[in-house]
Amino acid sequence: MLVANRVHVANSLLAALPDKDYQSLFAHLEPITLSFGEVLYRPGEPIRHVYFPTDTLVSLLTQAEGHQALEVGMVGREGMLGIPLALGVNDSPVHALVLGGGKALRMTSANFRKEFQQSAQLQREVYRYIYELMIQMTQTAVCNRFHCVEARLARWLLMTRDRMRSNQFHLTQDLLSNMLGVRRVGITKAAGDLRLRNLISYNRGEIVILDGEGLEAAACQCYQIVKDMHDVAQTQ
Repeated sequence: MLVANRVHVANSLLAALPDKDYQSLFAHLEPITLSFGEVLYRPGEPIRHVYFPTDTLVSLLTQAEGHQALEVGMVGREGMLGIPLALGVNDSPVHALVLGGGKALRMTSANFRKEFQQSAQLQREVYRYIYELMIQMTQTAVCNRFHCVEARLARWLLMTRDRMRSNQFHLTQDLLSNMLGVRRVGITKAAGDLRLRNLISYNRGEIVILDGEGLEAAACQCYQIVKDMHDVAQTQ
């Protein structure tokens, strides 16, 4: 059974709630473990659960006919999955794919709607996060259109690091190709260039960030824009 201990709340959205609102929400949360490759939502299907990641990473993907899936956003410990429910929409517009296995807190959609309607503070935090996610998605669209693969890969690795709180993760080139919407050969070259600069090590899908500051310098400005937006939101 979960104990409502506010000392170590790993999810930032939950941590920002006042005690009263947190305790009310907490009564409906259950801890779960998400596995790599698990699909939480599919486009057009009802959202049955809301998820608050703690040390896992979930990719939001969309797909155009005849093309591979493309990542439009990612969700980690800073936010939640299931935000259409807060906007009165029951179905998911995207695929939600677990990229980094780990733990999360889950509640039913019905319980989330009830708590959301009753808590002005929960509404405030969810709307704030929706705005953050909008910024991330907008910047991702700009990044995918205008920036070189190496800078985009550096940005993606840094965003993954921030959400998983780890400098090491397992990501195949095929998966990275899908996330960034480029051919596998492009990922091979970009990862090779970052490795030659001693910014990362890469072996059989195991990526380790060796030089975080150097990788930030190699990334496009999109990374810092999204990070700054999150940092500012956390202080408001």
